[in-house]
Amino acid sequence: MLMVLFWSKFHSPSAKGLIWQLCERWTPEPKSLFTKKIHLGEDLKGILLEATGKCVPYAVIEGAVQSVKETLNSQFVENCKGVIQRSTLQEHKMVWNRTTHLWNDYSKIIHQRTNTVPFDLVPHEDGVAVAVRVLKPLDSVDLGLETVYEKFHPSVQSFADVIGHYISGERPRGILETEEMLKVGATITGVGELVLDNNSVRLQPPKQGLQYYLSSQDFDSLLHRQESSVRLWKILVLVFGFATCTTLFFILRRQYLQWQERLRQQQLQEEFREHEAHLLSQALPEDRESLKSSCVVCLSSFKSCVFLECGHVCSCRQCYLALPEPKRCPVCRREITRMIPLYSS
Repeated sequence: MLMVLFWSKFHSPSAKGLIWQLCERWTPEPKSLFTKKIHLGEDLKGILLEATGKCVPYAVIEGAVQSVKETLNSQFVENCKGVIQRSTLQEHKMVWNRTTHLWNDYSKIIHQRTNTVPFDLVPHEDGVAVAVRVLKPLDSVDLGLETVYEKFHPSVQSFADVIGHYISGERPRGILETEEMLKVGATITGVGELVLDNNSVRLQPPKQGLQYYLSSQDFDSLLHRQESSVRLWKILVLVFGFATCTTLFFILRRQYLQWQERLRQQQLQEEFREHEAHLLSQALPEDRESLKSSCVVCLSSFKSCVFLECGHVCSCRQCYLALPEPKRCPVCRREITRMIPLYSS
């Protein structure tokens, strides 16, 4: 049975296919987004004639594959005919990871060839002379090909080859040869633009950024798969969004605490300068030199330590030993890597 489900409205050009439209609508019943559901029959062309521009911008079609003229024969399977044939050679090898020191699987397609012939989608029932021509099938993001042949050709290695592979860090495993086909008679779900042109119905890639589907799954399975994919992406977005916000919060908090610490140190230095200036202003002339040589921490003992790497002479030994770890210069707050005793004669 071939059925056509018409899309009601869509406004977002950036929507990526069917499920993105469903997400934008955010409705609990996705099928309610379609205005009509009709079985393929004699009235299909009449419905398209009544549509704007004789086309439905985004429609869902389910039908059987039928070749227009010629068919493609499988290279390896007898009596296997189709309308799309894809032959692939894929190289498999092990690559040495210098970081983890493990052998990792690596695969690369070294050759791929795809052949197509024109084909239609027709209803499963006999006696209905209506067909939908499928255009540009290779533009589909989900091409419903069936693997009809698969064989792995392991690589033959000598002892010298094995030694060379260990030195180079690459160990070839072999070549995987596959053949995929869209068979005649297979049921396909097409999602795209449905157009009536010169009394023939065509299914072609949709416009406005929507995705084109030619899937071997039925519409409900295709819809469920896309919904599952969207749910996964939503969860990942929420997780990474939360992680980003948490990281940003801790970075800003750390910057704020560092700013508060710098501000507190500046205030302490300013208070110390004011206190030192006050003592110098009230001291007798013969006592001012001794005040200038006193420890900036206790103001009672003489300076006896040189701090490296900043080079400040500002503390006595007792105050240096009392500094918390990691020890920092009381003047510039740089970390003290080494202390040199200062001896004055």
